[in-house]
Amino acid sequence: MADTKEIVPAGTVSHHEIAPEAEKPQLSHEEELRGRDFTISEINLPKGYFRSASFLGSMFAIGLSFGCGVGGFALAAPILGFIDADIGPDPNLTWVAISYLLTNSVGLTLVGRLSDLFGRRWFFIGGNILATLGCIVSATAPNIPALIAGETLIGLGAASQLSYASVIGEIVPTEYRFLAQGYAFLWGIPFSGFAPVIGYSFVFQSSVGWRGVFYVLIALNVVSTLCWVLFYRPPTFNMKHGKGRKTQFVKDFDYIGTFVGVLGLILLLMGLSWGGSLHPWKSAHVISTIVVGFVLMVAFVLYETFGNLKEPLIPMRLFRNTGWVITILLWALGASVYYAMAILWPSMVATLYSSGHSSMWAGWTSCLSNCGILFGEYCGAWGKKKTNYQIMVVFFIGSALLASMATCNPDTPVRAMVLVFIAAAFIGYNEILNSTVATIVIDDQREIGTATGVAGSARSFISTICSTVYTVVLTNRLAETRPAKVPSALLAAGLPSTSIVAFFAAITAGTPAAWAAVPGLTPAIQAAGVRAYQDASSSAYSTVFLTTIAFSGIGVICSFFAPNVDHLLTKDVAVTLHERGTEMIVKDRATGGEEKV
Repeated sequence: MADTKEIVPAGTVSHHEIAPEAEKPQLSHEEELRGRDFTISEINLPKGYFRSASFLGSMFAIGLSFGCGVGGFALAAPILGFIDADIGPDPNLTWVAISYLLTNSVGLTLVGRLSDLFGRRWFFIGGNILATLGCIVSATAPNIPALIAGETLIGLGAASQLSYASVIGEIVPTEYRFLAQGYAFLWGIPFSGFAPVIGYSFVFQSSVGWRGVFYVLIALNVVSTLCWVLFYRPPTFNMKHGKGRKTQFVKDFDYIGTFVGVLGLILLLMGLSWGGSLHPWKSAHVISTIVVGFVLMVAFVLYETFGNLKEPLIPMRLFRNTGWVITILLWALGASVYYAMAILWPSMVATLYSSGHSSMWAGWTSCLSNCGILFGEYCGAWGKKKTNYQIMVVFFIGSALLASMATCNPDTPVRAMVLVFIAAAFIGYNEILNSTVATIVIDDQREIGTATGVAGSARSFISTICSTVYTVVLTNRLAETRPAKVPSALLAAGLPSTSIVAFFAAITAGTPAAWAAVPGLTPAIQAAGVRAYQDASSSAYSTVFLTTIAFSGIGVICSFFAPNVDHLLTKDVAVTLHERGTEMIVKDRATGGEEKV
């Protein structure tokens, strides 16, 4: 074996003799941090590379784990009320969503940066293991605190599962990244698009109940974990940086900035999520967390910019790329428009349009916004040329259609369904274009994980702000419109004034027993009250849809500055995979032997 000549540290299955040490180009400090450049043209790829087990198995792992990362919360979110009724009630139910949001948002940046430096393989394997454990905890949860713990683990795991863009962007040629992203989004159809139907089906049409959601996720997470282990072998740390340097990288890592940045982002998101739900907006809990979080985030940016760090958590040079910054803003603002639909549409269906229909009908109808997003993402995957012009068009049309939802009322269910699906489709089109451009427009593909991780965290942060605004506007408007319209309609229909409070309790519960407990209620009075309640709610929803214009307007302006990446759509592959046992093998010239790194 001493005479064997082996592989370039490009992580490919192609075989080249490694140049003598004296012939290796000297790398600058920044290049050393980013690691070796593994870019290879498609024409130089090994024959059958895209049909190899490594590539196909990795693509399967990417898609399945992405679906599990989305479904880890999306499948449970529509049925949280039923879960609370089973193992609650608990006033901390909101933390089920908050815990997933916080851990996922913070984890995206950490996974992106650390996997850029140390190699991605074990971060993705570990993330899927965490998600599996989280699903086990959730499936066996005896109470809401246990479910919160499970969703915390699921959110941590989802930080790697939802970092699909950095992996898929590396292993396919740049010009095919739009299609590859579209492939990943196809996996979101059952986990996001039809999440309400699947959740309702387990509750109403199965013996296992809501726990069945997590049973399915356990099995799928196990399969995806095995696929990562068996097939995904990108360049290792030693391939990126050379043998014996890991200790130095660990020593030089930006621990102070990471602590300050993570804590600041957690506090900011926590304060925004608390406001109006767990605590009043004027409470010390909300104000103090938001203020302290904001101060820490400012301190983090200053520290990263002027701290002269060897290995910063977020290289500030990323933000000197105007095209990348604009793309992130468009991605986040488009997502914020989507969140308006995610928050409002299921509520609108339940309040305005579900009367006389079954629970499963409400579940199917609630799928329209998510399905529209996924449909648009798939359509956008095919339009890789002149994406800057496409973004201008689709963002404007999607925003206009969403704002036009303000014209809908209890008598226009078909109009509402059509508008919400088409508006979501255009926003989904915007989503895939910007999420893919964000991986292409960066200056150095060796930082694709960092760039997409920061982008994902920024998307979550901006979307949380916008969602908070929508929720506050809706809550405040409902507090005005319902008391203004419903009591007067009930009194005019003949309901005693002493029964008005009971009527509101009954319409919230929606059960026959609750309606029977309202003194003096007749079918005619009930119909009049329900109609007034729907009209009052419709007015509030209309206001929120009009509020989206403020955010979508900013997005429309930004869309005029969207970068054109046509010249970057090459057939180059940023990183290739290797088979087990073909990691970089270098000849130990001192001993005449070989050393496997």
